[in-house]
Amino acid sequence: MSKGTRRLPLAIGGVGAAIVLGLGGASLATGAKHDATKGVKANLSTKAPKNVIYLLGDGMGVSEITAARYYQYGAGGRMNVDRLPFTGFDTTWSVKPGPGPTYLPDYDPDSASTGTMWATGQKTIDERISQGPSTAIDVPGENLPTVLELAQKAGKKTGNVSTAEITDATPAVLASHMSLRGCQGPQDTAADCKTETKAAGGLGSIAEQMVAHKADVTLGGGLGRFEQKTDAGPTVVDYAKGLGYDVVEDANGLAAADGSKPLLGLFNAGNMTTEWKGPQATLGDGTPAGRCETGRRPANEPSLSAMTTKALQLLDGSDKGFFLQVEGASIDKQDHAASACGQIGETIAFDDAIGVAMDYQAGHPGTLVVVTADHSHTSQIVAEDSKGEGNPTGYSNNLTTADGQTMRVAYGTAGGNPAAPVPPSQQHTGAAVPVWAAGPQASAVLGTNDHTDKFALLQGKAE
Repeated sequence: MSKGTRRLPLAIGGVGAAIVLGLGGASLATGAKHDATKGVKANLSTKAPKNVIYLLGDGMGVSEITAARYYQYGAGGRMNVDRLPFTGFDTTWSVKPGPGPTYLPDYDPDSASTGTMWATGQKTIDERISQGPSTAIDVPGENLPTVLELAQKAGKKTGNVSTAEITDATPAVLASHMSLRGCQGPQDTAADCKTETKAAGGLGSIAEQMVAHKADVTLGGGLGRFEQKTDAGPTVVDYAKGLGYDVVEDANGLAAADGSKPLLGLFNAGNMTTEWKGPQATLGDGTPAGRCETGRRPANEPSLSAMTTKALQLLDGSDKGFFLQVEGASIDKQDHAASACGQIGETIAFDDAIGVAMDYQAGHPGTLVVVTADHSHTSQIVAEDSKGEGNPTGYSNNLTTADGQTMRVAYGTAGGNPAAPVPPSQQHTGAAVPVWAAGPQASAVLGTNDHTDKFALLQGKAE
């Protein structure tokens, strides 16, 4: 598999020899037989895809997807992601600041550096948005071309969808270049990225840069960033309208959008509302076993699957095809918060969006669908212990699954010793993440690769 253009001499090891095949079919009942051969054969084309749909579950490692599967569908259940016929793994390490040209590895990356990997094909330091590494976090790196920018140059339509603020790290890497991920609006940039403001001759905040790119569809939260005033005086929303955008702020506005203008949908001042709720994990025996509270998203906020459906409707029909990124962002945020219900609800909502993409791909076989996570996270399924002798040293939620059984989800990557009564923000972990794919060049994900390899694949240039 091609590793794309490299500028860092710190080489990645060779592609692993192991091949892991997914299901490639519809959901299976417990104990049902399934032959994956048909699904695999139908996806062996090496022809460049016309369309690419890239779905990213933030923090959705193996444990997160497994917990969602068991809770919602039981031990024998299957999810939409299990319909994808090819599965592999990606390493996700970033690099530490330094003088270069070689950089030491950082094994536990953040979403900015990992996003930069697939968006540009390059390793970089944490906090960095589609810029190369540098001597220090406060020293901007070289701006790197992104897969969305290259798709636009090739005449493709482009889309960017997230349940986070649309200026957050993962969506930001496609259409902006910034030394610090927190410089999302003009006021944020003036405070923390002074040399990168427009007044200083830079590209401006992440919000301003995203608007300037004029992607065909941009949907998510983060209205508050766009309501900040630019150096010139008007807000970023005013700037977008001046460039001809159709700006919508609720589900009805999204439904009415006809694609005659670039669409900017901002459905919450900050991150979009999570789908499910439940108690935060606790020490000792954990929370009492129970089911999660569902239906929390207000009607004016479209679901991730609704945003994905609309994006595909507006991008469909382009002679040269399209590139669409869809992020289920708050899997990570709820993992940080040690909230199993919040985390699982966001994973299920993300899987619904995967179903939308797979249904589109079934009718448009020239479409490549790739699903992965940016990094692994803290949650683990561990044994429940009614005697309390084997309780986890950290925090845990006890949930009642679809099987009517207790599943204990533990969080133990932050809290100190002795652990604080209330769990602080949990840490990412450095484990490799799963990658699923279907469509032309999907077999490029087989084996063990690196996140930088996705840059070539998302351009339809995998080898």
